[in-house]
Amino acid sequence: MGSRTPIKWLKNITPSQVEQLIRAERDIRKAVLIFDSATAEYGNGFRHDYRTFGLIISRLAAANQFRSVEQLLNRMKEEKCSFSEDIFLSICRAYGRAHKPLDALRIFHKMKEFECEPTEKSYVTVFAVLVSENQLILAHRFHNYMKEMGIPPCVASLNVLIKAFCKSSETLDVAFRVFRQMPDIGCIPDSYTYGTLINGLCKLGKISKAKELFKEMVAKGCTPTVVTYSTLIHGLCQSDNLDEAMDLLMEMQSNGIQPNVITYSSLMDGLCKGGQSSRAMELLEEMVSKRHLPNMITYSTLVNGLCKEGKLSVALEVLDRMKIQGCKPDAGLYGKLINGLCDSRKFMEAANFLDEMTLSGISPNRVTRSVHVKMHNQVVRGICRENFPDRAFQIYLSMRSRGISTDQETFNSLVACFCKKGDVHKAARIVNEMVIEECVPDEVTWSTIVRGFWDRRKVRDAAELVQVELLREFHGSNIAI
Repeated sequence: MGSRTPIKWLKNITPSQVEQLIRAERDIRKAVLIFDSATAEYGNGFRHDYRTFGLIISRLAAANQFRSVEQLLNRMKEEKCSFSEDIFLSICRAYGRAHKPLDALRIFHKMKEFECEPTEKSYVTVFAVLVSENQLILAHRFHNYMKEMGIPPCVASLNVLIKAFCKSSETLDVAFRVFRQMPDIGCIPDSYTYGTLINGLCKLGKISKAKELFKEMVAKGCTPTVVTYSTLIHGLCQSDNLDEAMDLLMEMQSNGIQPNVITYSSLMDGLCKGGQSSRAMELLEEMVSKRHLPNMITYSTLVNGLCKEGKLSVALEVLDRMKIQGCKPDAGLYGKLINGLCDSRKFMEAANFLDEMTLSGISPNRVTRSVHVKMHNQVVRGICRENFPDRAFQIYLSMRSRGISTDQETFNSLVACFCKKGDVHKAARIVNEMVIEECVPDEVTWSTIVRGFWDRRKVRDAAELVQVELLREFHGSNIAI
């Protein structure tokens, strides 16, 4: 895996020393060098055991370096090193985090090949990965396999089963049936059980039932976690029960449970959607005072809410705070801000933010392309209405160079703007590029440009242009026939 020796070892090297050094090294590449150099220094002496192998494998798995992970597994087998279940668990969990549930299942089935018998813990781990990744049919089969292998039901496995049934309104009743039957088989529901059901109810819009279950949870002495509180607060905000959500925030704080960034972000989102961005800003200050750093969702929510209420100066302050914190705005956040500026007819400021985006290296991709198209076209049309054709043309050229499509209305705005300025040749160029992009000029476009030529007393140019386009359309129709 590596060849350089990063350190000079002492004569009596031990697995615990190697383990300690690997744990202390944050850089995974250097950690691998430490691991390799231990045997390179003492080729006929030191050998790694299951602890050092397990540690470096878990580090590599956490870094998604799965090829190296499986190479080390095979090396352990070749060197007849004993295996622990924890090694396989770390790999399965890492595959789950990387959204590779089938690989997690494959590694689970390889355990016996390495003479490592999986316990209930491994079965539950793989079951949880399958459910989290929405591999529900496969999860159902695996659950049946667990029964066949004699794995008894436990709170952890039943929690996963309930989570699977909570993913659909059609199976929610089944989730509650499992929940109610848990005490009968000696499995008492815990905070995670209740939290899972409350989350499922909130996602399906059944807030009243979620509130009832929350009360039952507290009455039975099962302490809600910050996740459960945050889930219910989010559900209340989504259903416009903002006052109840704020009351629940105060309740959790009085019970000694501190809200986290998700709790605050959910409340801010609800307040902003309810037109209460000022209260959301107060929550931001409270959040920062308690040393919870806002994230992209927090900032995006605030900017969107403030822009909708026309509080652009405050929205720009939030953007500055975000940059100072080291968070980089994404296309979505810029889109919200630019939309707000355009609604307030501040098109030149919006154009400056488009330039800032470009300089920051924010380019369209499969996910954000529609956002880029919308905001660029919106800004160009606005600048044309304000009669700044050169600035509009600058953005238009940037759009073409970056593969951002121009829509019919924007083309028309550009043509009209340049014709009004008297630059009919540039207007004609835009029409030509419009045709190249297979955006057929409509009656408005032709009328505008012909009028522009006419006003400039260049009737021949106008006639020739119309003649060329008519001939092109005629030949195109013949070809189509």
